[in-house]
Amino acid sequence: MMKRLKNEASSVRRFKLSYVLLGLAAFYLVLICVKFPEFLESATVLSGDDADVALDVEDDSGESISVFHNSVREYSQVKSQEEDNEDEASPHKKPPKLHYGRITAAILKRQNMERNLSILDSMADEAWTLGSKAWEELDKYEEKGIEMNSILEGKPESCPSWVSSSGAQIAKTDHMMFLPCGLAAGSSITLIGTPRYAHHEYVPQLAKIRAADALVLVSQFMIELQGLKSVVGEDPPKILHLNPRIRGDWSRRPVIEHNTCYRMQWGTAHRCDGLPSKYDDDMLVDGYLRCEKWMRNDIVDTRESKIFSWFDRFIGRAKKPEVTWPFPFVEGRMFVLTIRAGIDGYHINVGGRHVTSFPYRTGFTLEDATGLAIRGDVDIHSVYATSLPTSHPSFSPQRVLDFSEKWKSLPLPKNRIQLFIGVLSATNHFAERMAIRKTWMQASAIKSSDIAVRFFVALNPRKELNAILKKEADYFGDIVIVPFIDRYELVVLKTIAICKYGVQNVTAAYIMKCDDDTFIRIDAVLREIQRVPPRRSLYMGNLNLLHRPLRTGKWAVTFEEWPEDVYPPYANGPGYIITSDIAKHITSQYRNQSLRIFKMEDVSMGMWVESYNSSTPVQYSHNWKFCQYGCMEDYFTAHYQSPRQMFCLWNNLLKGKAHCCNF
Repeated sequence: MMKRLKNEASSVRRFKLSYVLLGLAAFYLVLICVKFPEFLESATVLSGDDADVALDVEDDSGESISVFHNSVREYSQVKSQEEDNEDEASPHKKPPKLHYGRITAAILKRQNMERNLSILDSMADEAWTLGSKAWEELDKYEEKGIEMNSILEGKPESCPSWVSSSGAQIAKTDHMMFLPCGLAAGSSITLIGTPRYAHHEYVPQLAKIRAADALVLVSQFMIELQGLKSVVGEDPPKILHLNPRIRGDWSRRPVIEHNTCYRMQWGTAHRCDGLPSKYDDDMLVDGYLRCEKWMRNDIVDTRESKIFSWFDRFIGRAKKPEVTWPFPFVEGRMFVLTIRAGIDGYHINVGGRHVTSFPYRTGFTLEDATGLAIRGDVDIHSVYATSLPTSHPSFSPQRVLDFSEKWKSLPLPKNRIQLFIGVLSATNHFAERMAIRKTWMQASAIKSSDIAVRFFVALNPRKELNAILKKEADYFGDIVIVPFIDRYELVVLKTIAICKYGVQNVTAAYIMKCDDDTFIRIDAVLREIQRVPPRRSLYMGNLNLLHRPLRTGKWAVTFEEWPEDVYPPYANGPGYIITSDIAKHITSQYRNQSLRIFKMEDVSMGMWVESYNSSTPVQYSHNWKFCQYGCMEDYFTAHYQSPRQMFCLWNNLLKGKAHCCNF
């Protein structure tokens, strides 16, 4: 009996062992099936087929050119036409084809595209792919024989003088209405709607103050005039932000707030809370008060005012009858609101009565208000826009681009220059680039080739815009096309392109980066640079210290994107200067794929300078006159300047005055 039990135990052991061996064999087969495609790819690459894996990049002429490297993909820079600028009729060259290294071409390319990509890497990869397609479509677009003159010199696009939409139509278009050619002085928009009843909203800030009650009754809505969405990923400018707050404002009173937002930077809010604004000439807008008076429960007549009222009656002084209306918006009650564009600002009427006026702000023009957005606690019944302009200059490049010989850029100098300026621009910013060519690019230092200026522009999804951009680049010779589809998050790649261009295409002691809405006082900037001892590494601009990333909200930065608590010292993006040694360090790190890239280009530059400063001392030079918001007297750079303001600033400089033009 005991012998049989021992035999049974040994058979069980053999049975379990066989199952373990079968399981291991099955696992090995599965592993082989998974890894076999990658092994096949490696074998293909190492077999010697180098058709698409050349280490060098060649353009259509067979000349080897350099490429930008990224941790995921390599982004090639268009070979600039300035190298052959003596032949002004030479066509703008197509971007070179993208090639990978021998191993990475077939393996890392696929792995990086499909596994463990950061959001920024994914955006960059997609932008490059779409950019390559855009160039191919541009070739086909030109092969069709479409005359550029029909685009550049044809009749301006005709727009209707009025548009209307019902509430149902507005709801289908995400509560947006398109205003084809923007607004003009005298245009008006009338909305008929009904505010919704208040609802509870959780306010995190209140939770810290009153732990037991962080819920607030809110009833508010926003009406916004928005501008063209020029860059993918960047919100369109809010030319007018009108925000009636029936309930839920921090003041616990009904208010109407007005503001503007340009390139995701909000201005100072203008609030009307029921108290009339001052009746001064400087405070009036086309003769109207900025804020009219309405009834408020917290205001009662004082005893002193009653005594004066009695005294006025006693001496027989006539008292003008005064009518104070209630707040014009009530939950559940229909309203008729009209926004009228005046000479100096917007005028808001509700129920036929003037309520508020908001003066036009710097850099915002009526013609750019091409969209009406309605958000919040309101039901819209209908919208009417009347007295609209029938053409738009930005849609008609022939009204902006001035193809005159005197605005052409000079060839890049072969000798060493003092300063290279790279201007970030968007595809359809024809007016901004033309304004720069006619204003501060006419400075004597630029005309004498001591300074070189180039625009850095990415591609647009619209092939007709790319065709005009190519025509503009070929004629003026001052545009470097970076061949990817433009996105706000990828502006940092243009900054890298500026650094690389400044050390490879020209020999410049200093490199400056600015935006196409930045006006530069060239003489003042040169004097400021000359104050720094020569041969010293320099990082100059309007510096920010100990700025913290936003962790919540629309523009939140995740811990994966930026794990540190604070940003390094960095200069604001509208205008800053670095020495060529810092630019060489950046391009070298990028070539070695060791450059850390962050979606905020100005913070990225601060990070790169900090890295360089750890081995080579860098002088940080701060000056408020590199203006981040608007303009200040005796400025070095003025930001958020419209083409109209640039011409005004230039005229002031010609008169010997560095005065701002805040219309």
